[in-house]
Amino acid sequence: MYDIKWIRENPELFDKGLERRGMPPRSAEVLELDKKYRSSQTDLQEMQSRRNDLSRQVAEVKKAGGDADVLMHEVGALKRSMADTEEDVRILYEKIDAILETLPNYPAEDIPDGLDETTNREIRRWGEPRQFDFKPLEHDEIGAKLSMMDFDQAAKVSGARFVYLMGDLARLERALAQYMLDLHREKHGYLEMEVPLMVNSGAVYGTAQLPKFAQDLYHTTDDYWLIPTAEVSLTNFVAGKVVDEAVLPMRLTALTPCFRSEAGAAGKDTRGMIRQHQFYKVEMVSITTPEQSWDEHEHMTSCAEDVLKGLNLPYRVVCLSAGDMGFSACKTHDLEVWMPGQNKYREISSVSNCWDFQARRMDARCKNKAQKGTRFVHTLNGSGVAVGRAMIAVMENYQQADGSVLIPEALQKYMGGQTVITAGK
Repeated sequence: MYDIKWIRENPELFDKGLERRGMPPRSAEVLELDKKYRSSQTDLQEMQSRRNDLSRQVAEVKKAGGDADVLMHEVGALKRSMADTEEDVRILYEKIDAILETLPNYPAEDIPDGLDETTNREIRRWGEPRQFDFKPLEHDEIGAKLSMMDFDQAAKVSGARFVYLMGDLARLERALAQYMLDLHREKHGYLEMEVPLMVNSGAVYGTAQLPKFAQDLYHTTDDYWLIPTAEVSLTNFVAGKVVDEAVLPMRLTALTPCFRSEAGAAGKDTRGMIRQHQFYKVEMVSITTPEQSWDEHEHMTSCAEDVLKGLNLPYRVVCLSAGDMGFSACKTHDLEVWMPGQNKYREISSVSNCWDFQARRMDARCKNKAQKGTRFVHTLNGSGVAVGRAMIAVMENYQQADGSVLIPEALQKYMGGQTVITAGK
């Protein structure tokens, strides 16, 4: 959510940010409503002052035994006018809010311009893609050969974009999740949390999935929302709070299932597990002061990279262009892991600095005990990483010519020392 004061002082910057996002200017519309809103507020304040003066006069006249009917009639008329003006103030405020809550965050100055992934900027690469002496298969083909991945039965039970994992592939996914949580907790200093999987509308509004992206979420009949990512639950841990700056950055992590309708993904990644309605993800969230947030963004990116380095999976880091970022982000680094079966890099993590955009919606603040007042925190989130995508990256990068899959050394202790996955187990 934007600070209306900032828009008043920087209308051209505000419009420039929207233009970089591929949107038309809105400052003139917003500021015209804001002008009317502030004028109505001034009128209301003047009427309140006049009513107070009249009330004192009525009391003085009555005390002196005089007739206060004329004054009381004016007070009555003034109260009716105040009620009308209060309604005007409310309506104007809601109109401004209705516009601002649908506008994406202002893009950072140092990210690339452009409206899609073609203008993203590669920052670095790590690892060399393996050279195969046979044609590498995609993960769904490997899973079928192992008889441990069943999309057909899942479709009968739940529909498209669901899967049954069995045997060692189910264990592999669990091992990956444990490995990631342990890494973030033990090495990176994140607090592991168990979080709600169903949240109310206020929580989803706070992280800006509502109102604009309601169609991408699953909504229950009793007005709960299934989380599309643990970002929602973790970030809302500070909603409505004033946090002592001495404890920041606050680093939180959780493993949860995530639920997404994929309403805008018709026809995309219909094969395999790349884009599912239900999947597991280890999420990282950081709550920081404004001064810390850019350093924290780099730190979170390196934490996600550590996951892939530990698994020896080649990847690249990409800075997203202004038009390709998520709604709440002002800067995003995507980690893309090499998928040899597809012969390309695919996103496995997005690490975003949302600045104070979500904090304003959640009213999440921080306070320095040495200074007066409070200020909004900065919130950051990132996948640390998507567990299912990590599993298919392991399957494709560690596949063998005989159809088996080697287990990365980092995961072997989570699988009882097992070193290879073969059919029939």
